[in-house]
Amino acid sequence: MKERKPEVTHKIMSAIHSKDTKPELSLRTELWRRGLHYQKNKKTLPGKPDIAFVGIRLAVFCDGDFWHGHNWAIRDKYTSLEDELSHYSEYWAGKIRRNIARDREEDERLSEMGWTVIRVWESEIKSDLPGCADRVERVYNELKKASRKKPVPTS
Repeated sequence: MKERKPEVTHKIMSAIHSKDTKPELSLRTELWRRGLHYQKNKKTLPGKPDIAFVGIRLAVFCDGDFWHGHNWAIRDKYTSLEDELSHYSEYWAGKIRRNIARDREEDERLSEMGWTVIRVWESEIKSDLPGCADRVERVYNELKKASRKKPVPTS
C-alpha cells in the first residue's frame, strides 16, 4: 500500500468539521421537527454538547465513528478498537485514544453536575435516524416527567 504524504493527510483531516456535521444536522432537524427545542454546542458545559436540553439537563453528543473510536465496529476487517489502531500511525492512534478518554471524562463531569448524557454514533444516525431521535425523545420525556414530580423548595 502506498504511503500518503503527511501534508496531504493534514489537509484532508483539517477539512473535517467538528460541529454542524451532516449527521448532527440530521438529528437536530428531526428533534426540532418533533418539537424538542434545544441549545447547540453549549460552551459552558464540559465537552460542549452538540445538543443540550438545559431545563432537564440532557446532553447529546453526535460522535464521529473515526474520531471517537467506533470505526472498527462498522468495518468488517477489524475485531476490536486495538486491532484497528494497530494499523494507524502512533499520532492518529494516540489522538483517538485521547478522544475516547476525554469523552469518558466529560461524561463523568456532566454526570457529577446532574446531567444525563447520550452519545449517538454517526453511523447510527446515518442508518437509523428515527431510532436515534426516538432514543433521545424517550430520555427527554422521562427527564421531563421526573422534573415535574420534584417538590418545589420553600423558603
